[in-house]
Amino acid sequence: MTLENFLKEYDKEGVVVLLEGKRQVKKGDERKLQRLGQLLKERSNYMIFRSGNAEGSDRYFFAGASSVDNKRLQAITPYDGHFKNSNSAYETFSLDSIDLVKEPEITYLSKRNKKTKGLIDKYVDGNRDKYSIKAAYIIRDTVKVTGYENMKPASFGIFYDDLDNPKSGGTGHTMDVCEEKNIPVIDQRVWFKWLE
Repeated sequence: MTLENFLKEYDKEGVVVLLEGKRQVKKGDERKLQRLGQLLKERSNYMIFRSGNAEGSDRYFFAGASSVDNKRLQAITPYDGHFKNSNSAYETFSLDSIDLVKEPEITYLSKRNKKTKGLIDKYVDGNRDKYSIKAAYIIRDTVKVTGYENMKPASFGIFYDDLDNPKSGGTGHTMDVCEEKNIPVIDQRVWFKWLE
């Protein structure tokens, strides 16, 4: 997929594109992440860009995009105030504002992550101890894809993955949920070429 093909197909009203990936970014790739965010903001008019407001890839993508402007940037956070001072999104949604009991698909898909599977129900039931709070990050990753009552689902996912250990951790979970929901995803093997 070329950048031109991507923009032609997805730069439409109501389209949400995930821009995210690993916290650990290879030296030299930081600028590429920023450049993609900037390029997508400069070349698009309608699509909304969504991230989880995490350190690393999410921040670099959004730094580039917000260098143009922060309109159409949306962050989903695991709790109110998460990295508030470094959040460049125009619009922020927190898990604290979502009634997860009324969103069974989010719970179901979050349990696909085997590391936190046993913590998901505890979190949804209101338990916020130091263990169950780990579930918030995986639930946040699920919500980025599925949306909920007040937020549209994602339409496409652009990721910066660890190509030596692909589809692992929260990034891997997000990619897995995209695939489960038939949402196309690409990683830097595709979008690095967009920068050439």
